[in-house]
Amino acid sequence: MAQDQTRRGLLLILSSPSGAGKSTLARRLMGWDATLRFSVSATTRSPRPGEEDGREYYFKSREAFEDMVKTGQMLEHAEVFGNYYGSPRGPVEAAMKAGRDTLFDIDWQGGQQIKQHMRDDVVSVFVLPPSIAELERRLRSRAQDSDEVIAGRMAKSQAEISHWAEYDYVIVNRDIDSAFAELVTILQAERLRRDRQPALADFVRNLNREFDAR
Repeated sequence: MAQDQTRRGLLLILSSPSGAGKSTLARRLMGWDATLRFSVSATTRSPRPGEEDGREYYFKSREAFEDMVKTGQMLEHAEVFGNYYGSPRGPVEAAMKAGRDTLFDIDWQGGQQIKQHMRDDVVSVFVLPPSIAELERRLRSRAQDSDEVIAGRMAKSQAEISHWAEYDYVIVNRDIDSAFAELVTILQAERLRRDRQPALADFVRNLNREFDAR
């Protein structure tokens, strides 16, 4: 699928409680459209073995990160366990100018910050589980976390879900294939919005010229 330089790229925000499926949906969406850009975060933590600057993260010193925040170069940021994480503005705006959409896999707090900066360009989608019992089952099926960690994730999930009404769209992930189809439909519809297609004005003017020439 070719990128569309006749329109400004949009920012697609995906949020959900842990285990509801947003990361799976994000990966599938990236595979569906190779022009879609996944937002690479900046962080002050040290690179782990095998990680490359600009691929997994943009690795910054604490001073450099704080300077980016002060000068408005971060769309959103937060401090987690003593390290900063955030979304640099520059690569996102460059993609938008090229007609390329950017996908964000972030929580509701990050989503709110991005909306404050780029409201007209944001499409936000919240993913809900079909039930709390199913959410816990999915977390346990990963076989990665202790009971204590799962309990913590479940407690956080209630706070995350309370922000569902702040999003443009809500998908209930009862089945991953159906949820993915709904997500693709949302993205396709948003790309076709009249206000996202500036070339339409010239197209209609040309149609009117054809009428006048008849």
